[in-house]
Amino acid sequence: MTGAGRTRVELGRREDLGADCANCFGLCCVALAFTKSADFPFDKDAGEPCTNLDNVDGCRIHPHLRDRGFKGCTVFDCFGAGQKVSRQTFAGRSWRDDDTTRTAMFATFPVVRRLHELLWYLDEAIDLVMTGGGVDPAPWVAAFEHVRVLSDGTPSALTELDVDAEYDAARALLVRASDIARRDVPTARQSRSQPALEPGADLLGARLGGRDLSGLTLRGSIAIAADLRGARLHRCDLLGVDLRDADLSGADLSGAIYLTQMQVNSARGDAATVVPEGFERPSHWA
Repeated sequence: MTGAGRTRVELGRREDLGADCANCFGLCCVALAFTKSADFPFDKDAGEPCTNLDNVDGCRIHPHLRDRGFKGCTVFDCFGAGQKVSRQTFAGRSWRDDDTTRTAMFATFPVVRRLHELLWYLDEAIDLVMTGGGVDPAPWVAAFEHVRVLSDGTPSALTELDVDAEYDAARALLVRASDIARRDVPTARQSRSQPALEPGADLLGARLGGRDLSGLTLRGSIAIAADLRGARLHRCDLLGVDLRDADLSGADLSGAIYLTQMQVNSARGDAATVVPEGFERPSHWA
């Protein structure tokens, strides 16, 4: 896993910021709680192993999760926190080894996951600034390195960390990078008959099929079950947008800003949906 000498490029979204379940002790199946809902068929407390977890930290029903009611499992992305906590933070010790490790590991995993998610955003922000031209990326690189160092911390240091404060400190940089990336992108005129396309918008079930959403900022919007079929989202800021069950059939997401694999996993799409390079096409889209 990550060492002190790793560069930003090596600590990138396709490696340490993506899940590697083969090198994890099934932490998402144990450490996290879930509630009986459309995403899970029963309640499970944090720290309680899922009934589908086998003795070698694999899922007994992995190919059939959606059929068995575990849609939430197919959506979740740990941003690489699982293997980092398993192999680096705890140096290969498993939660199965002893109660002390179990307690500390389950408390650490959610913290590292959020830090890695922030690293994902900062990594993209650096790319946006560097390709935008004319802006020194040093503040963004420094922010990335600061969070990376935090994510390499000891279990005790990680559990004492105020992760919300780290997100608050990085927010202005993320917004600024988005502004730089979108500054020369023409935006389509908005129709008065359509919901407002702005940060924090209520786009629940909104009909946006075929729309050109290039250059818009939908940051923090609720777009559950929105119709985005055939929409173009070039340089559209999707930071934190809830895309659960949104229809992305035929949509072009290749140039979307701050899109995550988890957002893609939570939506519906088809063979014509264009996803960014390095993203996996969810199996349920087939």
